[in-house]
Amino acid sequence: MKSINVKVLLKASPIWIFILFELVFFSVAGSYLSLSDKAFMDVDNMLLLLKQSAPIGIIAMGMAIIMINGNIDLSVGATFAIAAIVLLETMSSPMFEGLGDWVIPIAWGAALLVGTLLGAINGLIAWKTGVDAFIVTLGSMLGFRGLVFMFNGENPTSHLNWTLVDFAEAQFLGLHTATWFLLVVTAAIWYLMNRTVHGRNAYAIGNNREAAVNAGIRVGPHMMINFMLIGFLAALSAVVFYSESGSVNPNDGQLYELWIITAVVLGGTKLTGGSGSILSTLGGVIAIQLLRKGLGHIGADTSTVNLVIGSILILVLFLDRQINIKGREELKV
Repeated sequence: MKSINVKVLLKASPIWIFILFELVFFSVAGSYLSLSDKAFMDVDNMLLLLKQSAPIGIIAMGMAIIMINGNIDLSVGATFAIAAIVLLETMSSPMFEGLGDWVIPIAWGAALLVGTLLGAINGLIAWKTGVDAFIVTLGSMLGFRGLVFMFNGENPTSHLNWTLVDFAEAQFLGLHTATWFLLVVTAAIWYLMNRTVHGRNAYAIGNNREAAVNAGIRVGPHMMINFMLIGFLAALSAVVFYSESGSVNPNDGQLYELWIITAVVLGGTKLTGGSGSILSTLGGVIAIQLLRKGLGHIGADTSTVNLVIGSILILVLFLDRQINIKGREELKV
């Protein structure tokens, strides 16, 4: 009975076991290799790690839905940058100069609306043209990034509002504001995917699109809603992050899509669609952040961090492929 429970645990929560391994490894290695006297598993260090996971983690929840649906979105980094510029430009616009802090909800609303519209453009093109979402969003990634540079060239967009800074830096029950946004988004997306018809349809479409169409699921509108959702979450991530930083560079958000896809895949979501877990996606985000922070803790440079994470991603995809092949062979028997 105990062996069965262990097998079930290993199958259901491999990412959390990996996180536990990371914590133990970097704690032990850090005691010998770190130049800092601060323990890796220090409470403040872990709380900061959760806060730093929020920008990528919020978008990863939307990417999980997209990938479960059998699609992918490569434009989230550019959407993130555009939403940040809209946020800060609205805050500093002469049109709203007399509103004081009442400009904050307007700026947030404008940024979230723009992110949702950009997502809708991706979804509409993929739906109406039938072109693969990979190609559509690859074009959007380049096009949206071009808009960022057209708007302000190489110059950063800056506007610091101290009310927003105080809000972003606040803590409630020991957790930072950004962490609470990540947890609330995770809970909302988990509910969407596990307790609603939309969520069940996402799995069905990703598993077998033709069968989903035959079952009466409106695949096109469903897919468009998901792209609007990930656009909204990319903008929300920008709103949360730039409320505190107050300055966005045209290159901000580059490679976000790769970090996010890596986190989602590490969480067990299949690139082919039809399978994935929101809670495991959160685990994938935390695992990526732990790797980045842990390797930095023991003195590794950025290139080493990228090499390690890239190697782990390849290994995970290889193991996933082998498991799928064995599963298909068992079904034939």
